[in-house]
Amino acid sequence: MSTTSSPARPTAPYFIGLMSGTSLDGVDGVLVAFDDGGTSCRVETLAAAHTDFPPELREQLLALQVSGADEIHREAMAAQALTHCYAACVAALLSTSQCRPDQISAIGAHGQTIRHRPESGYTRQINAGALLAELTGIDVVVDFRSRDLAAGGQGAPLVPAFHQRIFATRHAQRVIANLGGIANISVLPALDGKAAPITGFDTGPANVLLDLWIGRHRGVYYDAAGSWAASGAVCRPLLAAMRSDAFFAAPPPKSTGRDLFNAQWLDQLLAPFADVTPVDVQATLTELTATTLADAILACAPAADAVFVCGGGARNTFLLSRIAAALAAGGRALPVRATTELGMPADQVEALAFAWLALRFTQRRAGNLAAVTGAAGERILGALYPA
Repeated sequence: MSTTSSPARPTAPYFIGLMSGTSLDGVDGVLVAFDDGGTSCRVETLAAAHTDFPPELREQLLALQVSGADEIHREAMAAQALTHCYAACVAALLSTSQCRPDQISAIGAHGQTIRHRPESGYTRQINAGALLAELTGIDVVVDFRSRDLAAGGQGAPLVPAFHQRIFATRHAQRVIANLGGIANISVLPALDGKAAPITGFDTGPANVLLDLWIGRHRGVYYDAAGSWAASGAVCRPLLAAMRSDAFFAAPPPKSTGRDLFNAQWLDQLLAPFADVTPVDVQATLTELTATTLADAILACAPAADAVFVCGGGARNTFLLSRIAAALAAGGRALPVRATTELGMPADQVEALAFAWLALRFTQRRAGNLAAVTGAAGERILGALYPA
């Protein structure tokens, strides 16, 4: 596995991956070429870009997380605005790589999750695939989660299949922890053929509640490096109340999102703890993410030799230190490092995963892992909007 930057070559089958996650900070995009053969996948990254969401779009997307008036119209307008951000990110990638649209095999666009209700048989990622194809002149693959749900799965997480292709090693078990709005893990067995199957699932909130709380009290989008949380103290009774949610004890396969971990969930738990200061709540929320993630690793990856973190949470050095401390308290002193140390920038991994899922779609190869999502079997994921 390698990640490099180099001039575009006109005959290579290139793919673009676009990811906008639960944190609602903007669009991450990559333009890549894959060599996906054998037991691993090589990645050549020609360009990476980030496009911030305008504040009004972020507010529109947040408002769509809960039921409200005129939802159909508001969703349609937000999807169009989101797609223009996607198109701007694509334009930046093409400019940086000096690629033409006709050199790109497909765009894999995740869309923006506004509902995730696998227990009711649906998930909703708003997108405007036809508009993106029109704006870019490139084939667009969207709606990756629905087929897995139709096959009885959770529709998430989808990234473990990609994590296995690029991060698994021959003689050791690794854990990849994706810390976006929601935290999830991929437990990657050694490639020597003797280990257990790949497992993966959502472990609980990561940035979604941390960002919500600091935004409410300090007017910023995120807690840079976890410095605000680090200045507070954990309220152990509040932490215990948070950890008592049934989601944490539920066995995998499982997935979650803002449908559960949202302002209402937090405010209800905080009601009996009115004397806890805002900074101590932030420290406690950080400890919630750290301890529930560590619990999942200790239970499901007893042979792991390291934890590698990707997603926006990889920049939260205080959170990473608390994960390491929670693992050590559970008897496993594992190193917790960013995937950047494996040659894969932590803030690009999810976008790369959706570029890879677009590749799998064009090859008519499965993109899910039934053992992870609970689906009846492996399925080809996505829906195509031709250029």
